[in-house]
Amino acid sequence: MLAVIRYTVPESQSQDFVKQGYAILDTLAAQPGYQRGRLARSVDEPNLWALVSEWEGAGFYRRALSAARMAMYPLMILMVNEPSAFEDVYTQDGA
Repeated sequence: MLAVIRYTVPESQSQDFVKQGYAILDTLAAQPGYQRGRLARSVDEPNLWALVSEWEGAGFYRRALSAARMAMYPLMILMVNEPSAFEDVYTQDGA
């Protein structure tokens, strides 16, 4: 299961955002079902960021969000309001 939370971050807040993003990923990584995560910045729109994580299933992700809510709360105003959980339909690994 793939989780993508996008944020619109003013340049003046980007350094603080990165620190908070690390803290969120650290919190998520400590939760059951977590597989991997990353914090990414758009190459075309530098104010657009994504916190991407992979999970064993949607239930693990939803429970992890509850555990991480305090770390995520300060960034909620920057979140893009859209669905964040995506179920794998097909995957293809590189060679």
